[in-house]
Amino acid sequence: MSIFPIRTFGDPVLRSRAGEVAQIDDSIRRLVDDLIETMRDAPGVGLAAPQIGVSKRVVVFDVGDGPKALINPVLLETSGEWVFEEGCLSVPNRFWPIERPAFARARGLDEFGEVVEYAGEELLGRVLQHEIDHLEGMLLIGRLERRVRKQALRDLREEALGLDQ
Repeated sequence: MSIFPIRTFGDPVLRSRAGEVAQIDDSIRRLVDDLIETMRDAPGVGLAAPQIGVSKRVVVFDVGDGPKALINPVLLETSGEWVFEEGCLSVPNRFWPIERPAFARARGLDEFGEVVEYAGEELLGRVLQHEIDHLEGMLLIGRLERRVRKQALRDLREEALGLDQ
């Protein structure tokens, strides 16, 4: 297992739709292990393969009951509404109130090729949605209200240029 650098805002891999995993083999199981180790080191509650530069539809998460993997996940159902301060390892040290459905259900494969389904409210529901967003090339910033998004983008550009000193 290895810890990988987490790609940050501005990296093109974060804006692209990740490719389907055609076959679950040792390389995919190694990717899952690396994602879990990188997520724990960060520390975070979820991580998607594009965040370490791998454009594959693989996510891992741990909301307190042990790490789980979802390969080729599909969001099946969402409901309710919940506004919560949300952050992202690819946009470090930034948090915004994000409105998302409070409940989410997702299905995919685990690292052994077995069909798994996870469903939950609040944190689990949010993590499932957030990580699947990464596989679609959607960053947290894209979920912000337009005015807030414009300011966030301005702040991030200034920070990247060193103008925030």
